[in-house]
Amino acid sequence: MNKSPLTWIPVIGLFLVCLGSAFGQATPAVPAPDERYKADILVIVAHPDDDTGVSTYLAKAVLDEGKRVAVIFTNRGNSGPNAVGMEQSKSLADVREMEARRSLATLGITNVWFLRGQDTPTQDVLHSLETLGHGEALEETVRLIRLTRPEVVLTWMPAYVAGENHGDHQASGVVAVEGFDLAGNVTAFPAQLTAPRWHGGIGNYGEGLQPWQPKKLYFFSDASHPEFLKGHGPTYLASDISRTKKVSFSDINRALWKDYATQIDFGDKVLSYYINMPEYLVLGKSLIPAETEADVWAGVGNKPIAYVPPPQYQETPRTGITLELGGPWAFYREFYRAHGLGSMKNLVPPQSALGESNQLWVPLLLRNDTPAAANITVSADVPAGWSGIKRDGIYHLEPNSVYPIQVFLTAPPVSNQNSAPTQSAPQMLTWTATKDGAEVGKAGLSVSMEFNGVPQ
Repeated sequence: MNKSPLTWIPVIGLFLVCLGSAFGQATPAVPAPDERYKADILVIVAHPDDDTGVSTYLAKAVLDEGKRVAVIFTNRGNSGPNAVGMEQSKSLADVREMEARRSLATLGITNVWFLRGQDTPTQDVLHSLETLGHGEALEETVRLIRLTRPEVVLTWMPAYVAGENHGDHQASGVVAVEGFDLAGNVTAFPAQLTAPRWHGGIGNYGEGLQPWQPKKLYFFSDASHPEFLKGHGPTYLASDISRTKKVSFSDINRALWKDYATQIDFGDKVLSYYINMPEYLVLGKSLIPAETEADVWAGVGNKPIAYVPPPQYQETPRTGITLELGGPWAFYREFYRAHGLGSMKNLVPPQSALGESNQLWVPLLLRNDTPAAANITVSADVPAGWSGIKRDGIYHLEPNSVYPIQVFLTAPPVSNQNSAPTQSAPQMLTWTATKDGAEVGKAGLSVSMEFNGVPQ
């Protein structure tokens, strides 16, 4: 027997009451970012043991100031030497990862991540970015900045300097700068910022992170002659005494180095040099008011700041005929412009380093930014004793074209250098471009005769 529609009214009413009651209930709170991974300082470096390049400051920050530090290594050191065992390649990478975790744990630093780059023995940042997997590494770096939400980022200086000057060091600095400028941008890697459909389930869509803008970016360097870094940021001395440990930071540094046994293939005299070196930090960028040489933490508050985009990139304007260094030197000229690193523009003049009888590669870019074809003469001026392909000659350039010139020279043995410079004294190599007998461009490279085991 069919019921009258009126008999359903109480049921419908009860349903509506229940529905209204459900809508009236408080909605569950959105979980806050995971505080276990919040960092005050995020260190972005290349190899296990690179953290020792800034260990004095890290010890001061952690032990005496209670700062939370996290570390990203862009590779696991699979191509380095092993001073204590036979392990190499992937096995060595496993060992070096354990060494890094144990060394950093001495300071209580346990939030440590390793990216999937390859340890590439080179001085060329472009080579290292290639083997790092630049795009993937940048995406992961942005992800970890958003996860750790650091106030300050510390990284290797993105510059070609005379020193150990590993290309991987430079590449980690490049990725750190790019991550600093992208982590607060909601259009960069947007899947990271998409709220998951249901965070309590499995295999969800969206990563659920939040954009984050760090406040300060500092560089440190392994330059063999670091005096030029003074005055561009704060200085931290290993001879200072830790307030909480009552010992010098050099003693703390020695304890940190102890776990990096595979890398200590030098005597105690050299180790003492490393653990006692002053640390000159360079203020690469500050998005809050800050004195250049003030302490890293000066002016840094606990409140997040809004995203600050880098300046809109515009290519360096050129006219006429020009000659300039190519390769990594050309990359850095544009990189500094793209990321507003005005402090870096003139900090490091074009330079390289290699040992006696080693080969030097010098890429040159000969440009014709005119509407007419031109014949340009290029001549080299190098010190006595250098040999190889200097690339003197006449080059035909079409209108608005670039001619890449590859120069390969071999450094002379020190004993055969007529001018008898000291081994560490730099030598100047220059190339001049002329048109119809008039100089139209010149490029130069300062080369220190110091071999550090890392080929170009």
